[in-house]
Amino acid sequence: MTKLKKQDIEAKLLRFPDWEYYDNAIHAEFEFENFKDCFSAMSRIAFECEALKHHPDWSNVYNVLTISLSTHDAGGVTNKDFKLAEAIEFIVEPDE
Repeated sequence: MTKLKKQDIEAKLLRFPDWEYYDNAIHAEFEFENFKDCFSAMSRIAFECEALKHHPDWSNVYNVLTISLSTHDAGGVTNKDFKLAEAIEFIVEPDE
């Protein structure tokens, strides 16, 4: 997987308004109604991560899920990160 250039990352982020690029990764934060809904989303995301064989750096505090995506083998953001970001967006905001 090839590391994307900054201008390519910024162009791809136009499709992902909840995500930002900094510290060599793309980042997003999602707020849910409660802990149960947040944890449920994390569980669904985990299945996608396994299917894609790509795993996020993430944390959860009560109803907030913070996610950072970077392809460690490539040393930065790749198309693999955007594929997972797209799956995450579909899970956390299916109606949009």
